Amino acid sequence: MELFNNLRKIALVVEYNGKRYCGYQWQKGQPTIQDELEKAIHKLTGENRRVVAACRTDTGVHAEGQVVCFRTGAALMPPKFVSGLNFYLPDDIAVLKAGVVSEKFNVMKDAVRREYRYRILNRRSRSPLLSDFYFNVGADLDIGLMQEACKVLRGEHDFASFVTSWDREESTVRHIYRTGVKKEGDIITFQIIANSFLTHQVRNVVGTLVRVGMSKLGVENFKEILESKKLSLAGPTAPAHGLCLVKVTYADNSEFKYENLRT
Repeated sequence: MELFNNLRKIALVVEYNGKRYCGYQWQKGQPTIQDELEKAIHKLTGENRRVVAACRTDTGVHAEGQVVCFRTGAALMPPKFVSGLNFYLPDDIAVLKAGVVSEKFNVMKDAVRREYRYRILNRRSRSPLLSDFYFNVGADLDIGLMQEACKVLRGEHDFASFVTSWDREESTVRHIYRTGVKKEGDIITFQIIANSFLTHQVRNVVGTLVRVGMSKLGVENFKEILESKKLSLAGPTAPAHGLCLVKVTYADNSEFKYENLRT
């Protein structure tokens, strides 16, 4: 049995286009980000290693700044993990940075904030160039109303109404640090930062905000949905391809520092 103290723990910052994948987490017989990373590590080091992520993104969801960790006995320097893994990974997944962390570092539990972005193309005609990353909404959206509804989300709340289904013992209470909606030309961008997120929470928020923007739902109705705490009350669920994990943040006193990682 291999002892952990004979191994190093490596942290990676990973970017990916989630279009072809059934989410981050490994699933038997299905294409996943985790499976591709583990195959690339095996090809580079000859080792079979489990790769744990800070966030388990869903099917079709993208990432600019996913953080993952794995143990290895390979004596490669961090830049070699970047170049070596990128050689073996498919074109829609890339390692941006790598660094050595201690055994005590927990990539998921030590994360204090996760930031997501959702992008909407608000125009009548679709865009073949943007269709992989933007949700096309043809109806006019009132950004002012959507911004007002966003304010309701801030702070600590029970987000049960924004969960499609929930069968875990874990609480549905989350703390939202920041939300915002802005429009530049035909592009609407929704930003949300929280300590963590529930399954489909962001996409259900976006789907409900779109209803607010179309004046099919009032800001007070939006607030009532949040306060009702009833499963599946919010929605509809916005498509996955508009969602992107932007960044995972660790505490100031954490050993994980982006500036210490190598490219």
